[in-house]
Amino acid sequence: MTHDLQKALTGISGILVTPYDESGEIAPQRLAPILDRALGAGVHIPVVNGNTGEFYALTTDEACTMVREVAEMVDGRAPLLAGVGRGIRDACVLARASAKAGADALMIHQPPDPFVSPRGTVDYVKAVRDASGGLPVMLYLRNDAMGPEGIARLCEIDGVKGVKWATPNPLNLARAIKACPDHIVWVGGLAEVWAPPLYAVGARGFTSGLINVWPERSVAIHAALEAGNYPAANRLIDEMRVFEDIRAEEQNGTNVTGVKAALAAIGLDCGATRPPSAWPLTAPQQSALEEFIKTNQLTKETAA
Repeated sequence: MTHDLQKALTGISGILVTPYDESGEIAPQRLAPILDRALGAGVHIPVVNGNTGEFYALTTDEACTMVREVAEMVDGRAPLLAGVGRGIRDACVLARASAKAGADALMIHQPPDPFVSPRGTVDYVKAVRDASGGLPVMLYLRNDAMGPEGIARLCEIDGVKGVKWATPNPLNLARAIKACPDHIVWVGGLAEVWAPPLYAVGARGFTSGLINVWPERSVAIHAALEAGNYPAANRLIDEMRVFEDIRAEEQNGTNVTGVKAALAAIGLDCGATRPPSAWPLTAPQQSALEEFIKTNQLTKETAA
């Protein structure tokens, strides 16, 4: 099936967790009911090996296995975005594996090296793109220190279709949009709570970890934003904000913990998180999460 990647990027990029079994090994098949529900609810583009998938806690071999298994589970029902990154050699290995698995595009994590130059990042993106055989690329920017001019050089690379903007600065996003080619899709990369202000300056679509637990709510928020109904979107966001507040605690160290704890609570256990992520939730965090689940009548079959 041929997918409209540009259109999908303006939807919800659903960042899938990486499940583990009781011995701590990856257990991809535990994702099947989570993925089926997300796609059934209308999530536009599933993402494997994203940060909610504990990308930096996985070995490169594990990440390659995850993209193969998830691509098979998706089975053409939606375009699949595959996260790649770390050192250039590992990123290229994973890019090749993602292309072979049938991923539709790459999400290139911003290089974590402490000595990153803007022009070196251009070379990095080109090398990773080439290793995949030329798959389309979405850049994942967790900081905007290179400024609009540096970001523009990245967006001018052939094959770059979008940017996942994951910094809480809408004004800098507006400057980057102005400096960059018109074809770039700017995706809000800070989940639902930041989607309205990023939409207001030109972002379209957003990333979501909530889709693992409550995809119907993410889809409703997206529909409200696409209709320009900010009051409705903000009301829907307020009703799920406690979930994101839990994920933001401990310097965001409970980001994945909150998602996996919620999955376990609704009967879709995907195991613990790996250090240095926090596990388990503290008693107050767990209590707040259980109240959120109860209030919204969340189960593995249906959502309120």
